[in-house]
Amino acid sequence: MNDVFITKSSIYLPNGPVENDEMEDYLGLVNNKSSKARSLILRNNGIKTRYYALDKNQKPTHTNAEITAKAINGLFDENFKKEDLQLLSCGTTSADQIQPSHASMVHGLLNNGKSIEINTSMGLCNAGMNAFNYGFLSVKAGASENAVCTGSERFSAWMTADKFDHEVENLKQLEEKPIVAFKREFLRWMLSDGAGAFRLENKPREGDVNLKIEFIDFYSYAHEIEACMYAGAEKQEDGSLKSWADYPSDEWLKQSIFSLKQDTRLLDEYILKKGAQALRASFDRHNLNPDDMDYVLAHISSYYFKDGLKDAFADKGMDFPAEKWYYNLAEVGNIGAGSIFIATAELMNSGKLKKGEKILLCIPESGRFAYSCALLTVC
Repeated sequence: MNDVFITKSSIYLPNGPVENDEMEDYLGLVNNKSSKARSLILRNNGIKTRYYALDKNQKPTHTNAEITAKAINGLFDENFKKEDLQLLSCGTTSADQIQPSHASMVHGLLNNGKSIEINTSMGLCNAGMNAFNYGFLSVKAGASENAVCTGSERFSAWMTADKFDHEVENLKQLEEKPIVAFKREFLRWMLSDGAGAFRLENKPREGDVNLKIEFIDFYSYAHEIEACMYAGAEKQEDGSLKSWADYPSDEWLKQSIFSLKQDTRLLDEYILKKGAQALRASFDRHNLNPDDMDYVLAHISSYYFKDGLKDAFADKGMDFPAEKWYYNLAEVGNIGAGSIFIATAELMNSGKLKKGEKILLCIPESGRFAYSCALLTVC
């Protein structure tokens, strides 16, 4: 088996940063009224700026595939050209279409002049880590000498006001209910657009910062817990999901079947304790000492969870000092499958890293509560 290294990382964030008070300029007003929930949600999540692949007329400026391709283009240089690429592995929640696959569309935009292996990982926040793992295992096994892995999102197009207007018509008559159900509106003020990309190779690059991938682990708790975050379905009273394909087409808009929704009750109950359980399993499996970690990069959707996550880890014997945690949520927002790529790339390119330092990655996914973690060593 080969050692595998991240030899270069790249980020692409579309357009300029959007401040909190500008969000409805880009996403639009639902029922021509400013949201009553927006300020509360923003106060709790702590996000100050985010990025949208939209203009102020709610018109798209980039596709997800275009954002991803622009991030990948930052990985090419005189020592690694487009034609050198052997494997492309792309993860996202928000592909531009149901078919063809996201990676297929990205490969078409790269125009690298040759046929290559591609892989698409779909899902929620762990879609990027699944894509990362596919490239890691391929290079490790010797099936390829290099791979480019990406995590990206274009959530803004899902959150424009017109996507909610039909549901508003159904809810107007119910004065005791909010104009848009909280579980739907909640995510409008949480999500951001962008992409991160890693170049993986079986040898480090001399003179550059390289991150050796020690392991990537995954844990699913879908056998214990019902779905929490979902799209293209509606949750039933028994906790099951009813597929969009099982609804009459005239219900798709009325009930916002395709909107991204979150059961915040389940989120609050399970997201931290199951994350601590998963990380503890990896620490036991690999016989790791928490004191050996130099940086902890945890993907969180909101700063509301920041202190709770630290406490949940500490309760499981993994008490990481506050100065070891690295967050960029306030500046870039929640970019789902791309978040951990972007945070890692920021740290990798910061000039702060020293050889031998350990970087722990922790990624929760509230879809049906799945978690991943990875350990990287600076070399």
